[in-house]
Formats: sequence, C-alpha cells, structure tokens
Amino acid sequence: MNDERDPRENGPNPWVKSLLIWAGILFALVLFVTMFGNSSEAADETLSYSEFLDRVEESQVAQVEINQGFIDGTLTDQSTFRTDLPPGVAIPVEAMRENNVSIQGRPEERAGIWTYILVNLLPFILIFGIAFFVIRQMQKNAGAGGAMGFGKSKAKLLTEKQGKVTFEDVAGIDEAREELQEIVEFLKDPGKFSRLGGQIPKGALLVGSPGTGKTLLARAIAGEAEVPFFTISGSDFVEMFVGVGASRVRDMFEQAKKNSPCIVFIDEIDAVGRHRGAGLGNGNDEREQTLNQLLVEMDGFEANEGIIIIAATNRPDVLDPALLRPGRFDRQVVVPKPDIEGREKILDVHMKKVPLAPDVDSRTIARGTPGFSGADLANLVNEAALLAARKGKRLVAMDEFEEAKDKVMMGSERKSMIMTEDEKKATAYHEAGHALVSLHVPGCDPLHKVTIIPRGRALGVTWNLPDRDRYSMSMEQMKARLALAFGGRIAEQLIYGEDALNTGASNDIQQATEMARSMVMEYGMSSKLGWLRYRDNQEEVFLGHSVARSQNVSEETAKLIDAEVRGLIEEAEGVARTVLTENLDQLHKLAGALLEYETLTGEESKKAIKGEDIGRDDHRDKKPKAQTSGGSAIPATNRPKRPFGDAAPEGA
Repeated sequence: MNDERDPRENGPNPWVKSLLIWAGILFALVLFVTMFGNSSEAADETLSYSEFLDRVEESQVAQVEINQGFIDGTLTDQSTFRTDLPPGVAIPVEAMRENNVSIQGRPEERAGIWTYILVNLLPFILIFGIAFFVIRQMQKNAGAGGAMGFGKSKAKLLTEKQGKVTFEDVAGIDEAREELQEIVEFLKDPGKFSRLGGQIPKGALLVGSPGTGKTLLARAIAGEAEVPFFTISGSDFVEMFVGVGASRVRDMFEQAKKNSPCIVFIDEIDAVGRHRGAGLGNGNDEREQTLNQLLVEMDGFEANEGIIIIAATNRPDVLDPALLRPGRFDRQVVVPKPDIEGREKILDVHMKKVPLAPDVDSRTIARGTPGFSGADLANLVNEAALLAARKGKRLVAMDEFEEAKDKVMMGSERKSMIMTEDEKKATAYHEAGHALVSLHVPGCDPLHKVTIIPRGRALGVTWNLPDRDRYSMSMEQMKARLALAFGGRIAEQLIYGEDALNTGASNDIQQATEMARSMVMEYGMSSKLGWLRYRDNQEEVFLGHSVARSQNVSEETAKLIDAEVRGLIEEAEGVARTVLTENLDQLHKLAGALLEYETLTGEESKKAIKGEDIGRDDHRDKKPKAQTSGGSAIPATNRPKRPFGDAAPEGA
C-alpha cells in the first residue's frame, strides 16, 4: 500500500535514467558493428583481376599489399585501388617483379582471448539487458517498487489534500447514510457501543444500481472518519502474473494492520468476488485464489481487529455467498434510486454551484424526473448550465432545465436531419397515435410531451411520465402500456393503409412482445398457465451460475405460452384500434398541431384534440423547425430500446 507522493522525491528523474540506458544500448551496438567492420580505408577505385594484370604489364602499378583474398595497391599517379582475388588463382608475383612493383604482405590478424569472448557474448548481453529493462518498466507501470514488487498492493491512502467530502454532501439516501454514520461514530467513540456488549462491524457492502451514490458515500466516510482510509478497485488485485492477486491482498491487510484502526474501501468488488467453481480458463483460477485470500483475511484464523472493509457493487447476485455472510460483510446497505423528496434534496445540493434564475423550482424538476439516479440529476444540472452558457445567459432558468431534461431522457435534437414532407407527416400521425391512446386508455401514465423533431435515433418521441414514484405495475397498467405501444402503427395503418406500413414501429413491437411474454412467464398474469414462473432470468448468462441456458417447459406448455402472449398482443391491438377509430377526427387534429408546432406538451395536446387554441406564446413559436426536403428518404429504423415500466418515452 502506498501513499501518493511526488516521484521526484524518491530519486533522479526517470526520463533521464531511461535516456542513459538507451544511450548505453546504442553505444554497445555501435561498438559491436565497429569490431566486426573493416577498419581499412576505402580505395579510390576497384579493379577487376584482368584490369589489375593489364595495369601491372603497363607498369602503372607502383606498390601493392597482399591480403587474404584481395590486393590493395597504389598506382603510379598515387591513386589507390583494390582488387579481389578469384578463388584458386595464384598471385602474379613474377609479373609484378618484372614491372618493378613494390610488394608487401599483411599478416592475418588474430584477436585476443578477451576480444573473442566479448565478441561472442555481446549479443547475449544486449538481449538480457533489453529484457531486464523492459521488465523494470513493466514493474513501474504496475506500481511495483522492486524486482519482486508485483505483489505490492495498489491501494491508496486518501488525504485531506484530495478534496474532502462529508455526509452533508450526500442527499436523498438518508437510510444508507445513517447506517454508515454509525460505523464512523463507532470508530470515533468505540466505548459508547462496547460497554453495552456491541462489537464494531467488520464490513459493509454498498449495493445499488449505477449512479446512486455508492462511491460518494465511501468518500463521505473518508472525509468524516478520523482514521486512515485506504481505497482500491476490485480490478487492481488481478494482473497477468499468477499469484499476484493473493499477494496484493496479503500486503493490503498487512499495511492496514499497521494503520489500525482504519477503513479499506474496495470499489466494484464483483471484479474479484464472483462465484467460485464455474468459470472457464486459468484466469478464473487466479481470480479464485485472490478471492480465497480475501475471505481468509476478512475472517480467517487470525482476526484483524480494527479493520473495517467497505465494498461497493451493482451486481450483488454474482458475489460468492461466503463473501456475504456475517463476519465478513455484517451489513448490506442498499442504496436505492431516490424518491421525489430525495431527488429534490440532490438537486438542491448540485444547484448550490449554479447561478439560478428566480423561476427555477427544484420540486417541479424532481417531480418530472422519476427514476433518475443521483448521477443523472447531477448530469441534468450540468447540462442546464452548459445550455445557459451556450446561449450567453448569466443565470440558469427553468427553460434550460426543461431542455436539459428532454436532452437527457430523449436524446439531442438532430436539427440538421433532412426529412421529406411525407415522412414528417407519417411521423406526426405515428406519434399522434401514441399520444391519443395514452389520453383515452385508463392505466396509461399521463402524457408529458410529444414531438416529431428527430432526437437520438428516433424520428419522433411520445413521452409519458407517471404522476408519482412507481415501485410496481398492475395488470391494468401493463395492458395499457401494450395498447400504447401499438397506437403508432395502427394510426399509420388507418391513415395510409396496410401496404404503407414501414419499419418505424419495430421497437414498439419488440417492447410489447417482451412485456407480454414477461406477463405470462414471470408475473403469473395468465389464467390458463396460473401463478407459475416458466423461465429463469435469461437476460444475462453468468458463468458462476450456469454456462448454458436451459428450457424448463414442455413443448405443449411452450405452445400455450405462445398462444397466451399472442392473445395479450391481439387484445392490446384491439384496444388501440378501437380508440383511434372512434376518435379519428382527434387524430387528424393532433397530427396537424404536431406538423405546425412540432412539439406539444400534455396539456397542449389535450387542447389540440378539442380544437382549442393551445395558447402558445410567440417566442415559443420561433423554435427551429426540422428541415424537410422533397426527395430525401430516411428509414425510421433502429429506434432506441426502452424497457416498459420505466419512465420512458414512446417514439417512432
């Protein structure tokens, strides 16, 4: 375990050391090439053996030096030459003597024993030197300090310099905060609990969906607890070398013992704490060794008094049961998505940093953002601030928050997208069909907004929001959602006919099919099949539970399931068709209003179907219109997937 320090305090600049090492390697290579290279000076010209004999006979050669395989010499004009001797040809000594050529010979050079050893060992020295240098660099990149430093823990000791967060910065998750505050109080005043026989919890597991504030809670504990706080990620334990993970776990607890009492926070513990025994490959064995060592250190033969382990995960279902038992993680703290009160408090925390206009009401924003997590709300406030800055405003108004909410939930407006008039009209009827069904079918969520401006991957969006936080759905509400899903396709069919249907409703059909199948197979909403569950959770197959999916129903039951699913779909189609057929004039009015204004709120939609003036101000009519073209054709495909039951829009 290591604190974060300036690396310059521990020695010379690593960049200078690397430069010196590479300079040494380059020098060795140059030396090696020089030793094997020819040290003789280059000749002015190269003569063939025949030309050499002709020059000798013409008395143009003044001096020669005979070497092994070649002759160097000087001509009478003082220029130098070289001639290679053909194999097996005798040196013409007599001819040279007759023409007064000075003949010299160079003895064969023999290297000494040390030169011989150096020449033969130098390649191996270079190879081992480069390998050693690469390994050292890998150790440094892995955070290890020495030659055997791979097993050193990568946990960091947080200090106040890194930004202090307290429980005052945590809002909307009061129950989770209270449970963790108790751990901090135990560390500050253990006698308050120990005199009544209470023992300090050994661990707490923070469980919640992404963005709910698990890591923020851990940072708040670090800011509140007056004890050392170590943090590490679950993925930091396992590396490419066998045994590193278990060694790092041991080193982490050794360092924690030296700083006891202390808190160790393991983020994303599911990376190392998954079920044992069903994985594939050697990498799984290494992970299991790491998990085994973690289990032993948390509650093994040797007790680790004064060390509290806090971990966070959004996948508690994949964790090993031995990790979750009391004595290791005594508490499982659920961090849920905030309700309307929690969302209001979270918005108030984030809005402290933003200059707000007088019309901003956090309660109204919280009411319109059901299902948002803390991270979603923080992103919403940030997007609103960015929009205000882009418009050159000094204060962030409610209009920016509404626009930011639309952007977060429905995607950004694609103002540059070119649609034909026919496509725009078809999209208007499609979205009007969704909206009209939601206004007439009991059980549908209130209509919030409908638009034909392309957003994200959708050509248009119908957005329904529940009037309160919802934790379950009734059968009536689910059937209403099925009818709502088919409103767009049936509206197109009524206006354009069967042959004009397009691919725009593919996502509606997919969601309706998934919901109807869940109603039959999971929720027991079929009178013929009864209150039975006919499938396991097949959305994600995890190797720790099952390697292959299994079908646990008979062929006859499968046919009955398909028939019941089809029955629910046909019933929903019938409801939507009846509503739209009986209110065809309202469909035309709503589609016309969408073509004129492009975006309507729920209240404006109600006025439009009654033929009333929607009462929109002039400045709101100046919104940029979606571009149209007479010839461009854009298929309405690949609409974004949205699960039924959540606060999500219906789109085309």
